[in-house]
Amino acid sequence: MKENIFREYDIRGIYPSEINETVAYTIGRSYGSYLQEKLNQKTCIVSHDNRLSSPVLAAYLMKGLTDSGLNVYNYGLTTTPMHYYARYIHNMFGIMITASHNPKDENGFKFSFDALANARGKMIADFKNYTFAGRFLSGNGTVSVGNITEKYVEFIRYGLEFGRHKRKVIIDVGNGTTSIVARKIFEKVNVDFEIIYEESDGHFPNHHPDPSVEANLESLKKAVIQNKADCGIAFDGDGDRIGIVDENGKCVPIDHFMILIIRDIIKNVKNKTFLYDVKCSKALEDEIKKLGGTSICYRTGASYTQAKVKEENLPFGGEYSGHLFFRDKIADMGSGIYAGLRLLEILSKTTEPLSKLLSDIPKYYSTPEIKFPSPDNVKFDVIKQIKEFCETKRWVLNTIDGVRVSFNTGWALVRASNTGPNITMRCEANTPEGLQNLQTIFTNLINTYNK
Repeated sequence: MKENIFREYDIRGIYPSEINETVAYTIGRSYGSYLQEKLNQKTCIVSHDNRLSSPVLAAYLMKGLTDSGLNVYNYGLTTTPMHYYARYIHNMFGIMITASHNPKDENGFKFSFDALANARGKMIADFKNYTFAGRFLSGNGTVSVGNITEKYVEFIRYGLEFGRHKRKVIIDVGNGTTSIVARKIFEKVNVDFEIIYEESDGHFPNHHPDPSVEANLESLKKAVIQNKADCGIAFDGDGDRIGIVDENGKCVPIDHFMILIIRDIIKNVKNKTFLYDVKCSKALEDEIKKLGGTSICYRTGASYTQAKVKEENLPFGGEYSGHLFFRDKIADMGSGIYAGLRLLEILSKTTEPLSKLLSDIPKYYSTPEIKFPSPDNVKFDVIKQIKEFCETKRWVLNTIDGVRVSFNTGWALVRASNTGPNITMRCEANTPEGLQNLQTIFTNLINTYNK
């Protein structure tokens, strides 16, 4: 087993060279032993996404779990948010087999050790050490099979109040796991919808299953314009991220959508503090302050975001990649589909187009998230060297996650990706010229140290 598959938020790698049946069995033995020995648990939840390798990995994982003596509730094929719901209703920990938005030949395991969120940071480091020590329990656990779909379809609509304006939406499930449940959910709300790429297919034949990358939304843009829809929404491979397109076929930045949500809920929530990650635009900070709220700029990562939102009892928080967590109507709802329903709920109460609702957001010029290939054993040292360089310049730094450098004219972020062998960069400025200047400075810095 390779150590590099243990990442900041999960276990993840290429199938079958890094993640395979033997690894799945070993992770099962280790997780089952850890839950019993460290947390006094007898049973856990197991689910998997629709990647081609997921069913066989699930079988070997459950064999490892039961050979450790742990019992298993097997919910089979689910989205990641459905898996979270299964954990919630059983009050249990669990493992979701998925590589989320990563390419089709990757897979992995999202797993939990507390009620806040998936394992993260030190939790995963400790579990890695426990796994490599190899002192596992033995036993004869059992497997019970369940289905969460119908309960989840009802749960996800709780508290939604649609207005009288029935809007048209194009939904791109990208052949991912939301294909098993999206139609059942949207049929039960007051929307006119069409779904593209609805067939569940782990080959992801039409586009890469990551809606945070604009190139993956080209078909959705065209479908929205051709069908004169009010918006388009897309989900990633396991259903916990959202991407949005307005009525003109233009991508809506997730931090702008977060502004729309905060505007909608701030008058109705007691705690007016909202969380966003270091990749988000200053426009979000500006708007929260304008509305009389308080902002928290936090580190990237769905598990970190979810845990912090719950720890601080915040009504809403999210990150630029499309992970959004709502707690204003229903406790701890983190789902791409639910985020899409909240958008449609807002649109159903007005006749204004989505682009008009977003038109007064402060204008900044920004890059997309730019990736620079960098091996896992190199990328963190590159960020360390860039941080030291910025400190010698006495620039204003936020180092909670990588290095975010703030200037009077804008900001730049460089950080090591926790889901792949990359360094990521994002810049934002008041003017196009300022943006180009920041992008040049920090691209040169990355290239200088990334050797």
